[in-house]
Amino acid sequence: MLRSSDQIFACGFEIFGKVQGVRLRKQTRDLATMNHVRGWVMNTDEGTVKGQLEGTLPKVNELKFWLLNFGSPRSIIERAEFTPTKEIPAHTFNGFTIRYHPNQIGQLDL
Repeated sequence: MLRSSDQIFACGFEIFGKVQGVRLRKQTRDLATMNHVRGWVMNTDEGTVKGQLEGTLPKVNELKFWLLNFGSPRSIIERAEFTPTKEIPAHTFNGFTIRYHPNQIGQLDL
């Protein structure tokens, strides 16, 4: 039987508002890494930021709360949408990365 601390949960997210060019991706990666949450984050062509989270339920919920209520200091979160958080049998990511859209090669998140 798995202990709750060994269970892994995952969800997707999309953040709306002033969320590009305000270091949201970098700070999401840094907070996720610090909390042992795996997944990815990227800018979209629609001006949103989306990604995936994987980790223990308390840590995934902590990231979701931060994305919904805080974000980076210069971001303005209008709304956050999350897919249902579900238990998964194992991690599908090795760490937490910033993904780059093919049209964003060379673009820095300053």
